[in-house]
Amino acid sequence: MKKEYYTELFNLFSRLKSSKEAELFLRDMLTSSELEKVAERWQIVKRLDAGMTQRAIKDELGISIEKVTRGSKEFQKNKGGFQLFLG
Repeated sequence: MKKEYYTELFNLFSRLKSSKEAELFLRDMLTSSELEKVAERWQIVKRLDAGMTQRAIKDELGISIEKVTRGSKEFQKNKGGFQLFLG
């Protein structure tokens, strides 16, 4: 994938002014399955940040441990994006 494609996408996100605009854009951009996965990943990250165990997250969200583990791996990379919204 060309770097400028990512840059353009990131610039699009920066232009969103409200949660309604974000919703409209994401519902058009992503399939319902993709949107569900992104929303699910955010729920995983919030719970990891709160100190929940992976097994407890699996049980609470009713998802596979593999999904939680993948979310945990991304969370542990600590690239800075999650921390912008985790208070």
